[in-house]
Amino acid sequence: MAKNKITSDEALHYHMDPTPGKFEVVATKAMTTQRDLSLAYSPGVAVPVEAIAENPESAYDYTTKGNTVAVISNGSAILGLGNLGALASKPVMEGKAVLFKRFADINSIDIELDTQDPEEFINAVKLMGPAFGGINLEDIKAPECFIIEQQLKELMDIPVFHDDQHGTAVICAAGLMNALYLTKKKIEDCKIVLNGAGAAGIACIELIKTMGAKQDNCIVCDTKGVIYQGRKKGMNQWKSAHAAKTDDRTLEDAMKGADVFLGVSAKGALTPEMVASMNDDPIIFAMANPDPEITPEEAHEVRGDAIVATGRSDYPNQVNNVLGFPYLFRGALDIQAKAINDEMKLACARALAELAREDVPDEVAMAYGRKLSFGRDYIIPTPFDPRLIFTIPPAVARAGMDTGVARRPLVDMDGYEQTLRARMDPTATILSSISARAKAAQARMIFAEGDDPTVLRAAVAYQRQGFGKALVVGREQDVKLKLEEAGMGEAFRELTVVNAANTRHLDAYTEFLYKKLQRKGFDTSDIYRMAARDRHVFSALMLAHGHGDGLVTGVTRKAAHVLHQMNRVFPASAEDGAVGVTALIHKGRIVLVADTLVHEWPDEEDLADIAIAAARVARGLGLEPRVAFASFSTFGYPVSERAQKMHKASDALDKRGVDFEYDGEMTVDVALNRDQMALYPFCRLSGPANILVVPARHSASISVKLLQEMGGATIIGPILSGVGAQIQICRMGATVNDILHMASIAACKIG
Repeated sequence: MAKNKITSDEALHYHMDPTPGKFEVVATKAMTTQRDLSLAYSPGVAVPVEAIAENPESAYDYTTKGNTVAVISNGSAILGLGNLGALASKPVMEGKAVLFKRFADINSIDIELDTQDPEEFINAVKLMGPAFGGINLEDIKAPECFIIEQQLKELMDIPVFHDDQHGTAVICAAGLMNALYLTKKKIEDCKIVLNGAGAAGIACIELIKTMGAKQDNCIVCDTKGVIYQGRKKGMNQWKSAHAAKTDDRTLEDAMKGADVFLGVSAKGALTPEMVASMNDDPIIFAMANPDPEITPEEAHEVRGDAIVATGRSDYPNQVNNVLGFPYLFRGALDIQAKAINDEMKLACARALAELAREDVPDEVAMAYGRKLSFGRDYIIPTPFDPRLIFTIPPAVARAGMDTGVARRPLVDMDGYEQTLRARMDPTATILSSISARAKAAQARMIFAEGDDPTVLRAAVAYQRQGFGKALVVGREQDVKLKLEEAGMGEAFRELTVVNAANTRHLDAYTEFLYKKLQRKGFDTSDIYRMAARDRHVFSALMLAHGHGDGLVTGVTRKAAHVLHQMNRVFPASAEDGAVGVTALIHKGRIVLVADTLVHEWPDEEDLADIAIAAARVARGLGLEPRVAFASFSTFGYPVSERAQKMHKASDALDKRGVDFEYDGEMTVDVALNRDQMALYPFCRLSGPANILVVPARHSASISVKLLQEMGGATIIGPILSGVGAQIQICRMGATVNDILHMASIAACKIG
């Protein structure tokens, strides 16, 4: 397999453009008014200062301490480049900081200490302890790294973790657990050979012994050969702790009959002849970077029964530290741990091993271009598995609580898992916010299609999850039968089933509807049939009379038909100002597209109405609206009659004095890409648009469905706005979750 080729120029430009470095500090509080500044600094800041002075642990409540890790190095062992000094280590430490953010939503600051003296280093880190929730040591040479970490652990009351040691050890342990599982070997019976007695190697063998490996079954080798009891040359206290009673003197000797090889040494250290001398089903972790001790191809050429892992991403079974340190710290920070102990590291390894045995989500397999399933070529999860964030930290947190290092133990582990899901998934973040608001609203939600099993399951879930009261429109016997068929017969008593036969409001409903439709060709018998027999109309009448707070429908009938029936009761046509807004969530961004439901071919005034409605929805979702009128033309070129109305839409909004940003017409790349937008310095948008108002419903539908099917975007909506009532129309065939999302949107009154 070919390595990814990166040129020196590419690497330098990546770190230089568009701004030097890899991250920036972003304020999490408003800083716009004098009041904001007074709260952020003087005099308001004095209040949390006094609170922390009185109770130091409240720093976790009032500052970033509880979610901030310092990444600290002196540059004495930078990657494989050696001792290049503190300043040269900064790009690596910045990189580590952004990995913390990317994979575990942990804020991280890189600190480079210009000293080679362990005591100076220890004192400096100890003194900055109050600022951070944890310390990640990086790229410090052995044996100083052992001294520094051990003393800091004793001196500090926050986690101190040297990732070069323990990060590799944790992932190695996870992979070894699964390799032993597949080969049906017991760790206590295995002969394990470690080549490389530096920081990572010593940590690996220590953790593996914690797992149950026996002292004299573990043969450690360095550049001078086997570390055996009685050896004098090239020894130190850390090597001596792992000296074995053995007659082996060379790596070649040690490899005879070995079950496991762990390499954190150098390219080519393990020869094919050594592999051939190993026991049946040999386990080889050749973790030297960038080139392993032996390649998988070389190992398999002599031993087809070998399980091979490397540190390389272009081979199966990558031992990648990013699978460990972000999630270890995430779990430790969330219990405000005093330390990361062996039990927490082993819990992380076990959780990783167990995750690899589970079915792999399709999106992960697609990202890696191949089907992944537990086996000899898949013993370690992939770094981009979305389940890592909500699987590993809870295991770490539980171990920390069980071993007494938690300052603030977690009580609701299910709730904790949900917060972890929300940290990394923008969809989950938005939906969690909507969900919380919906639960606070406790809306009585009308589910119009009580004859559909999926709708009934959603109604039950709505009520059981605490959103409010579910009102199901349907016949009692039908509802009961369908719930029983779905295995939820007991839920029938929980739901309120409403229909024309059991309501005492039918006369009021028909009278109301007759007054609305009597001059539109409907007589009293037509009105009665409509009110009593059409569930969409009946549900809308319930809503109009305040017998429910919101309405969800559309699962069993096309949106156009449902909207037509809603329009009998509410002003839900294009002429009335109804608009459909669909939220697209993709790669950490959210963009609203409008109109995706109502207007077939809007003119410029309609487009202005659509923009206003979409801005209202955006604010309901927590976004500050920036509207782009999208077209195939940008600010007048190419000239086209069909693009003119998009140009005029901005003029129409100019006359209305709206309080949000807008501009157009413009192509989608100009609207969404900051660099493309910069080519038009007169553009009135302060940044990429988050609302695209499109020329017609057909272009909206094509765009949304194309992004959903080809781009993998998450779709919320279309959200119906501008009808004067909380009505949401799901797509046909919507899932339970889709229906719940739309019910939550109705409850939040986002439309």
